[in-house]
Amino acid sequence: MRSCESTGKNIEQAIQNALLELKAPREDVDIKILSEGGFLKKAKVLVSISEDALQKYEKRDELKKKLNEVDDEDFAEAFIKNKIEKVEESKAEEPKTEDVVSEVQTVEKEESQAKEKISAEEFIDGFLTALDLSAETEKTEEEKFVTYNLKGENLNDLIGYHGECMLALSYVMNSVCKSEDRKKIVLDIESYRERRKEALIELAKRVAGKVAKSGRYYKLEPMDASERKIIHTALQDDDRVTTLSKGEEPHRYLIVFPKEYKD
Repeated sequence: MRSCESTGKNIEQAIQNALLELKAPREDVDIKILSEGGFLKKAKVLVSISEDALQKYEKRDELKKKLNEVDDEDFAEAFIKNKIEKVEESKAEEPKTEDVVSEVQTVEKEESQAKEKISAEEFIDGFLTALDLSAETEKTEEEKFVTYNLKGENLNDLIGYHGECMLALSYVMNSVCKSEDRKKIVLDIESYRERRKEALIELAKRVAGKVAKSGRYYKLEPMDASERKIIHTALQDDDRVTTLSKGEEPHRYLIVFPKEYKD
């Protein structure tokens, strides 16, 4: 069991501070209110997370680290190598010469194509196989995005805290995969993005309220393009604030400013 005592202006802020310290989502912790706070007194909470959950997060962080270390060219070369090894295995079985020639020609063609881009479906099959996972894939297309939603068992670790692992995978996919009509590829897992969308809209409203009240800007955590768009859209009609994207992918983030902000 791992615990963290935290304080804040109110109970909710104290809880959020503890969650940040523990790097854990709210649904995996137990919360004990030590003090509700009051005049000139901060609220205090004790937030605890189980060892089982901690092991899950360590596994998640390790996966995220590996994804961040993936080199786009290395991934393509590994994909090609796998195809070539299959041909070499077939050679060992002494098939007919014409069959080997045909297979080698096919692999050479695939090698040339893979050096440029591979399909999103091939990428998904590849990393699921590498992680010994299985899932069904639902593909939907919009004007600027094509979304691949994975559904299956034991996929939570691929999502990660606030979707971090999923976003890392999505970023790699856009680097190594070909997309029809140059559409941006979006990876979704168990329709997480819809749940995340609702949470982001609520977050946008809360942040807008804080910014309008304090008169100071608020920097949000890094998000991918589709999530930044949700925040932009949620606040575009709010006459109190404005939004601006900053940074480089995959660490691009949003800043919410008061309309009358002056540095």
